[in-house]
Amino acid sequence: MDLGAKVRYGSDVGTRNILALLLVGACQTPSVGHTGFGSMPEVSTAPAASTGGSSSGLGSSGTSTGEDSGSGSGSADSTSEPVGDLGDMPDFGNDSPVGCKGKIDFLFVISRELNMEYRQAQLAAAFPNFIDTIQSKFDDFDYHIMVVDGDGESENNETGWGNPACTKLCATPGCSVGDPCCYWNDPDQQGKPCCTAPDYPCQDLDLVTACDWAWGAGTVFPAGVSGEANKLCPIEGGRRYLVKGQSNLEDTFACIATVGASGWDSLGQALTAAMQSNINDPGGCNNGFLRKDALLMVTFIATSPDSKQSEGTPDQWAQAVLDAKTGDEKSVVMLSILNTEAQWKPSDRIGTLVKLFPYHHLEDALTADYRPAFVEAANLVETACAGFTPPPG
Repeated sequence: MDLGAKVRYGSDVGTRNILALLLVGACQTPSVGHTGFGSMPEVSTAPAASTGGSSSGLGSSGTSTGEDSGSGSGSADSTSEPVGDLGDMPDFGNDSPVGCKGKIDFLFVISRELNMEYRQAQLAAAFPNFIDTIQSKFDDFDYHIMVVDGDGESENNETGWGNPACTKLCATPGCSVGDPCCYWNDPDQQGKPCCTAPDYPCQDLDLVTACDWAWGAGTVFPAGVSGEANKLCPIEGGRRYLVKGQSNLEDTFACIATVGASGWDSLGQALTAAMQSNINDPGGCNNGFLRKDALLMVTFIATSPDSKQSEGTPDQWAQAVLDAKTGDEKSVVMLSILNTEAQWKPSDRIGTLVKLFPYHHLEDALTADYRPAFVEAANLVETACAGFTPPPG
């Protein structure tokens, strides 16, 4: 059974209603940042500047550590059929596919939960070797690279961009613990800054737009209190993603990938929003990121398995990807950095999603070096590229 059939007729009780959901979606285009599962603020165009949230309270969930959040010592029964070893380059017979010709869209979906600053540093360290490996496989390497975090605007503005508590405190510069303006009062911290990020970008709030708050929009201005860049990253061309020819590629990627640990890990929901046509169409936040004639590689990195936070199911998230790639599951490569195949359990919904696609690899987030995982992924990209045929039109 192919992936489209598994998504439509999977054993999950809720999947019987997915066709009806998709038919509704086909008749009503979701707004930019809309995940397809719930009501989200509408963002129809890349907007003018807005300062965003005004809620009190910390932006971090403060509940996940990674060491005990989804890793296990063995596999449990899966609702997805196991995928065998891909082996050598496939034999396509006399009608050889066109191939992707080195045109690849790379999407990194990164959690902002606790401990993620260490994982993001490892990702940034592995990135140069990964890009060099991909480059060596193609004569003409034409990339789009975008980072999306696991946050999006909520009704109470406790997620989406930056740290809402620090954003609110920008109106009262110099606010200290013990002052009436401070939202917390620790006797041992009296007199210290209420916002614990000394470089929080209060002076640049006018640069924050609705796209910075939107679900699925490319990250260009990571801000918070736990390792974020706290500056607008130097992406050329005014896009929310990097393209071939980007200067200082490695440093710029490290900037956008340092989304910090001041938020949430709703990776399935963020992926679904990033796949919607209107966020990629002209006027959308990610205008032009997804290309029909390009291979898509999605990398997830997290310290928890998105077992509860994201709306929808792995089958629905996979369907969003299939819809964006004209139903061709072999035009997608998936990499999850959280659990290995042996560690995977059904509670790991991101791993479940990744395993739905024939070209996939799972890696332990606690491994000291992510480079070997990206070498495996680069080999999958080469194989998938060889069998890729762009859709007509």
